[in-house]
Amino acid sequence: MSRKSETQSTPSTPNPCIRHCCLDKDDICLGCYRSLDEILRWSQSTNEQKQSILDVCAQRKSERKGHWS
Repeated sequence: MSRKSETQSTPSTPNPCIRHCCLDKDDICLGCYRSLDEILRWSQSTNEQKQSILDVCAQRKSERKGHWS
């Protein structure tokens, strides 16, 4: 199987954007919890990199919820 075929058969990691975009003072989106840099790099990132970004976002979200409870 060619590399191109492997890439086409691997499902893409979905974009976490929920269209509630608002950056905080640290340039973190309050909708999806990605940094501005992560948002800009998303379309060029591999699925592995995207999953890593999503893991960091989940941690940020958890930390934020703790501050606002």
